[in-house]
Amino acid sequence: MRMLFIGPLPEPVTGQSLACQIFLDELSKKYTVDVINLSKRDFSSGIDSLGRIGEVLAYIWQARRKSRMADCIYFTISQSISGNFKDILIYLACFDKLPRMAVHLHGGAGMRELFKPSNRILRALNRFFFGRIGAVIVLGARHVDIFEGIAPVDRIHVVPNFAVDPLFVDEATICLKFDRVAPLRLLFLSNLISGKGYIEMVEAYKSLDSNTREQVQIDFAGGFQSQEKKNEFLSSIDGISQLRYHGIVGGVRKLELFRDAHLFCLPTYYPYEGQPISILEAYASGCAVMTTDHSGILDVFANGRNGYCVEKRSPDSIRQAIERAVAEPAALCRMALNNRAEADELYRTDRYNARLVHIVEQLK
Repeated sequence: MRMLFIGPLPEPVTGQSLACQIFLDELSKKYTVDVINLSKRDFSSGIDSLGRIGEVLAYIWQARRKSRMADCIYFTISQSISGNFKDILIYLACFDKLPRMAVHLHGGAGMRELFKPSNRILRALNRFFFGRIGAVIVLGARHVDIFEGIAPVDRIHVVPNFAVDPLFVDEATICLKFDRVAPLRLLFLSNLISGKGYIEMVEAYKSLDSNTREQVQIDFAGGFQSQEKKNEFLSSIDGISQLRYHGIVGGVRKLELFRDAHLFCLPTYYPYEGQPISILEAYASGCAVMTTDHSGILDVFANGRNGYCVEKRSPDSIRQAIERAVAEPAALCRMALNNRAEADELYRTDRYNARLVHIVEQLK
């Protein structure tokens, strides 16, 4: 079988580009795969330059040419208005192959906004194409209703995200980590962009009493949207030894940060959030998790079982969660062990890839 794969690949590394690479690697073991790489140079959303417009036109030309030879198409779709217009043009370029196309939504919150009833023209255009597309893949049950009135319900498939195998640790390692909680290690590992909650993390730490601050260390890792934003952040933590920025990490360093962390923190309200892979990576690494009820997170997270659910945009809610974590390390350990078990059962890459391959193969 010959497949056309349309989606962003690293670099830069995002949850979506990582997921695309993992599935592309699996497909390449079995099939002949043509690739159209939609990756951008940075973390911005939309089509914001003449250069980007040229890239998009090239994508559409490639989609038209390569789709003619494809038996099936896998396409990861956008959540911005301009990105959706690009997707519509790609649907048009692949029109004859839409019944053999699987589209995969790696976000959720942004697409819900895009498809709200007031966007009548966009809803109508997407309904026309989604009525012909063979399969729609979402990350969790909370995202199924995004496509209500847009795509036939029987063509919507739920496939949760994953954690890669090297991140999984054994129970003994987790227990040993929680025997040493001085200091309690908190980890924010995500791209440091607006809405991810990293600014609120700093504000929450600064609002702790001096005794609690001494018992906590927060490690930040990830990329910024701009050098200006990076400088602002570094200035905000300057002189605070308990707050550390490690840059963009991968490989061994990423594994070390996850394995040293007791509590992974992602208090996100990011407008294009889906189901953060970083949360599942934290599960595999034996961390409890602090996060929010946003987009599809509660499909994979329950307050009290997996960690602490905090309010969006609320340094005070984060502060309270940190204080609770410091006071109950034994409860944190129980949640971390539970998270490791859940990740092993539900969020292995083999399981993720097998589900996607099954969906795609049904389109032949």
